[in-house]
Amino acid sequence: MNGIKRFSMKGKLEPRYIGLFKVLERRGEVAYQLELPESLSGVHDVFHVSQLKKCLCVPEEQLPLEELSVKENLTYLEYPIKILETAEKVTRSRVIRMCKVQWNRYSEAKATWEQEEDLRSEYPQLFEPSAESQGRNSS
Repeated sequence: MNGIKRFSMKGKLEPRYIGLFKVLERRGEVAYQLELPESLSGVHDVFHVSQLKKCLCVPEEQLPLEELSVKENLTYLEYPIKILETAEKVTRSRVIRMCKVQWNRYSEAKATWEQEEDLRSEYPQLFEPSAESQGRNSS
């Protein structure tokens, strides 16, 4: 499940792209050293070519660097914004309720399926009725 993300696991700069950085020099056949800002001083500045994307214009997927608060242990917080869809997954012995969740740094297209039970325990505010839905039900 999403939540606290660590740079050293599953990709160094998740969310996918976070900024435009100047390439300082090539290191070996497939690595480049980048000029990173002071706010990313804890992140190693040499990246494999597969982690980089040539930027001719500002991509839509880019996260504003001000929004990214990387802690000293190289983690950052992710939290769900809303539940887009629910479904039930039936196994031999039980029924598991699943929710399709949109996370704070991603579009609806990148939503993930999470177990409702886990979401309810970590993010109970997602399941509280909003003022909008209460207004609709009373009319």
